[in-house]
Amino acid sequence: MNKVIFRLTSLFAGFLFGLGMIISGMADPEKVIGFLDVAGAWDPSLAFVMGGALMVFMPAYFLLIKPKSKPVVAEEFCLAKSNKVDSRLVSGAVIFGLGWGLAGICPGPAMSSLALGNIGVWVFFASMMVGLGVTNLLICMKNSRESQTQTA
Repeated sequence: MNKVIFRLTSLFAGFLFGLGMIISGMADPEKVIGFLDVAGAWDPSLAFVMGGALMVFMPAYFLLIKPKSKPVVAEEFCLAKSNKVDSRLVSGAVIFGLGWGLAGICPGPAMSSLALGNIGVWVFFASMMVGLGVTNLLICMKNSRESQTQTA
């Protein structure tokens, strides 16, 4: 029963996020590129969307989420095990930033935009899936090599 509640909560949160992206216009890559174009025709609306989101999230976080020692619908909080800055983190951040700057969309809004039928977003999504698959394959190959080296 707990897994069902967890999945339904996750589905609702994802739906709410996607709906917010579409309503705010942030699912439109042109709007995001307009925000990133600080030297040209800058569109500050993304800053207002982020500020509005923080105004809703921050009180909820400090009043409802932070005081809890355990999640409501999960066994434990899903937190990163490592807190060091390494080459994998930096290279991933650089690739993400370049992709966001070039395409004008990041993975969350891209998922929302699929329903809008923009062919560019579908190409972005397909490329993102290929990139995730290749990255997963490379990590598995690296881990396999490391485990073979340790057992030899």
